Amino acid sequence: MLKFRSIALMAGVALLGTACGGPEASETQAPVMSWEEFQANAFQDEEGKWIIDGDLAFDSKEELRGFYDNNIAEEKGTSADGLAVYYIGGDIKWSAAQKGNLTYCVSTSSFGTRKTTVVNAMNSATAAWEATASVNFIHSTSYDSNCTASQTGVLFDVRQTSTTSYVARAFFPNSARSGRNILISTSAFSGGGAWSLTGVLRHELGHVLGFRHEHTRSTASGCYEDNQWRALTSTYDRASVMHYPQCNGTQTGDLVLTSLDKQGARSLYP
Repeated sequence: MLKFRSIALMAGVALLGTACGGPEASETQAPVMSWEEFQANAFQDEEGKWIIDGDLAFDSKEELRGFYDNNIAEEKGTSADGLAVYYIGGDIKWSAAQKGNLTYCVSTSSFGTRKTTVVNAMNSATAAWEATASVNFIHSTSYDSNCTASQTGVLFDVRQTSTTSYVARAFFPNSARSGRNILISTSAFSGGGAWSLTGVLRHELGHVLGFRHEHTRSTASGCYEDNQWRALTSTYDRASVMHYPQCNGTQTGDLVLTSLDKQGARSLYP
């Protein structure tokens, strides 16, 4: 989850704000943005990653440009309804072998006294996806003491960041190991909002599994990103765990999986 930026393209969740967009979602597509417009809506976090769509990261500006050239400029993908999977000529998801071994570590040094809170929130968030889709997340505790972006003993790392640019950010299954991180901002522990840390992580883990922001299918949401996605259900879900509430969404409480989220997740990972 991250602080919302109107046209950013990364995986995560934006901070709560006022709703935007029209009264009903439209299926039309927004005009293709220029490289300059796309780059202007990206920003670098404290680790030097380029962030788009609020909570998705690229290692360098070259990778960011490559993404733009291959996906935004050429307008590949499918425009349709429903929970959406990242799509570039095929679904971006974990293989049948890897989906049952999604290992991660939780950094002892970066979270300190907050580590138990994060471990418990990750356990609850992963359980929500595991209960509906054929996936299995494994906390490899032996790597917690050396939980970095270069730790090859796990598929991804979970670490703390002091950035104020987002609450949390994640990645997609096609990311290189150095980019396979869930970073949680210190602001996520301050409380006071409708979203719990578990809710934020439910959203971020959706990206980890390959799901796009639900609101990107609608220009009326006011938060259109691009058309690099494929529909997994026949209905657009404004209450989806993958939909920013401030983008003409209807979720007013914590970020939880809806029946349509579960249907889409089972479709991608039967």
